[in-house]
Amino acid sequence: MRIHRSRAAALAGVVGFGLALTGCGGAGSGGTGTPAASGTPTASGTASATATAAGPSGTGDPAGAAGPTPTGNDGKGQATGSADATTEDAYAYTHPCSARNLTVKVTSPQGFPATVRVVTVTNNGSSTCGLDFHPAVGFSAKGSHLGIQATPPEGLGGAPAHPVRPGATTYAAVDLNPSGGGGPVADEINILADPSHMPNADGVSLPLATTGTVAKPRVGLYHFTARDSFDTL
Repeated sequence: MRIHRSRAAALAGVVGFGLALTGCGGAGSGGTGTPAASGTPTASGTASATATAAGPSGTGDPAGAAGPTPTGNDGKGQATGSADATTEDAYAYTHPCSARNLTVKVTSPQGFPATVRVVTVTNNGSSTCGLDFHPAVGFSAKGSHLGIQATPPEGLGGAPAHPVRPGATTYAAVDLNPSGGGGPVADEINILADPSHMPNADGVSLPLATTGTVAKPRVGLYHFTARDSFDTL
């Protein structure tokens, strides 16, 4: 059973995140976002973190399967039998992920409600790293921020960080409009993978392959399948 504790202090640091990000990448499913030193994501070939957007047929976890892991692994991207402490989960508790080692994507997976998008974060580094329990997520329309933040589950607690082992992918489901209410139509999603440790400069803005009305959006916890994350919304 998960032991819960308050995360108010960690979440306070992400207030206004949506207003701090600017758009990047082009329309469609191949947009990329690049964190820039000035705090404004830009489209560039010298990205410190790679981010892409994919449509229903793009990469992601449409069936709820775990992310890419090496052959003979334990389900978290780590080969069994390894004695390297830097690839164990506990290492992540004191070693936050670096944006330059992450690939961030957003998909519109099949098998989920039409209002749901899935953020995927892949660790390209050689050691396990830690993320906050969920990403910070905002939205834009035609290059202008909507000033709307996705709300995470309440009463979060447990381990100090969500560990992502080398080569592993973790997922966070986002429901743009859980109640089906009226609201502005977003064509871009703004993502900060680890709001507790990363500056806004490490955020990325990606085009939504499928636009959607945004009203009281919610973001789920990071999990190693999209379905498990969706269940936390």
